[in-house]
Amino acid sequence: MNKIKYHLKQALNQISRNKGMSLASVFAITAMMLILGLFLVISVNINLFTKSIKEDYDTVELYLEDGLTKNEVQEVTKQVEDIGGVSSVKYRSKAEAMKVMKKRWGKNGYLLDSLGENPLPASLLVEVTDLESADNVNAEAKKIKGVESVRYYKQTVDRLAKVIHYIQVASILIMIFLFIISIVVVSNTIKLTVFARSREISIMKYIGATNWFIRGPFLLEGILIGVVAALVSAIFTFLAYARIVSSIGPKVAAILSTPMISAPKIALTLFVVFLAMGVGIGALGSIISIRRFLKV
Repeated sequence: MNKIKYHLKQALNQISRNKGMSLASVFAITAMMLILGLFLVISVNINLFTKSIKEDYDTVELYLEDGLTKNEVQEVTKQVEDIGGVSSVKYRSKAEAMKVMKKRWGKNGYLLDSLGENPLPASLLVEVTDLESADNVNAEAKKIKGVESVRYYKQTVDRLAKVIHYIQVASILIMIFLFIISIVVVSNTIKLTVFARSREISIMKYIGATNWFIRGPFLLEGILIGVVAALVSAIFTFLAYARIVSSIGPKVAAILSTPMISAPKIALTLFVVFLAMGVGIGALGSIISIRRFLKV
């Protein structure tokens, strides 16, 4: 316990003596984590939308024109059933479509009650025998009179998969670059303290102090810098995301038929990821900065 108190006191003193560089380190790590947070929340919400769409991956939804009579709907249904690759056709009324959308919106479903008149069209849910048949159904259904438009989930999922892939690749490349910069900045910050205490470190080595005892204060200094940056990043990202969800969340849900992930649900993930990265960057930076002196 005494060793921990000693190391912590020394680490705080070192941060106090190098306030400028310590602050620069916090800013560098915070900037990296904010960019990470941006890619993280985008990726998580796109994954949620993709998952929602994949539930109907083998279904082609045909939106019907308003005002069709019961006989006309039956005629359209018969023509769709005759298309090759169709295994079943199910009619969904405007009221049923509204129920499905409310279910997808979850807790925010009550917002749809303010719409007044139901704007959703009636539709035919066409299940296909295999995904390859969906292309044929999509093409043939557009030719049928009474079908206003076709919602083809396979195309949407394929496009989203490409978007997610590009986001992930870009995120990894940017993160690697910023991760290296953050380690260098933290390392240089702690190196100033190491130079100032180089004589003290040499004496401690000669009298038998272990490498980990000498390394302790510097390691804690780096970790403290990383933890502070992680907390600042997590709080700022959470507040910004919560503001975005409250401002445009309902609009996104109306357009995509699926809500954004709530801020409280993503808060824990942000905190854990940021804290782990902050501690890792701080520890690596401190280990690199003092390694040469411990070889003396």
